[in-house]
Amino acid sequence: MRKAFHDELAALCTQLAEMCALAVSAMERANAALLDSDLSLAEQVIADHEHIVAYNRRIEEAAFRLLALQQPVASELRTVVGSMHIAADLDRMGALAVHVADISRLRHPECALPDEVRASFTDMGSQAVRLAQTAQEVLVSRDPDAAARLRDEDDAVDAEHRHLFTLLLDRQWEDGVCSAVDVALLGRYYERYADHAVEIGKRVIFEATGGRPLHKKLA
Repeated sequence: MRKAFHDELAALCTQLAEMCALAVSAMERANAALLDSDLSLAEQVIADHEHIVAYNRRIEEAAFRLLALQQPVASELRTVVGSMHIAADLDRMGALAVHVADISRLRHPECALPDEVRASFTDMGSQAVRLAQTAQEVLVSRDPDAAARLRDEDDAVDAEHRHLFTLLLDRQWEDGVCSAVDVALLGRYYERYADHAVEIGKRVIFEATGGRPLHKKLA
């Protein structure tokens, strides 16, 4: 009976890693759509989000089933409950990639990014995707030390996000209010995406150790 339970628990963890891979792919494609003004790619990100939503639903149902039919204790209970929180983080990451794709689609055939900020979004996009890839590796390895490193890796995204605001507040900004709003929103989407990847690392640490590191709260 316990072997069956642990098999189901392992399957739950595998589904989380697969769901994270979808969130990684979503932001990779959303970032490419934004930088290249690629309408078909943006629409693909939006359409494919339903797969992430479906994973979230399956994981939640499986977790509730384990809670109802089994008697998880200690680390097992943390893993079951944590899986629901992680799935919610991943669902939100997918939704943030959709928000990026939405702005890209809205401004098509023009590029939503002025030349002054293209380099910033190129960096933020690659950094956010790298964080999500690390989160996926952590979901497979369940290594709390690797999970803890996510927070430090997020510093680069936060720094780039702050840099964007210095550009927006500069008196020499000449791209108009609409463009400024797009840039502010896009910067927030990338920053939040990275924050959710960090949050996944913190949840893995909690599952492994029963304690959570000090962290900034998600907005």
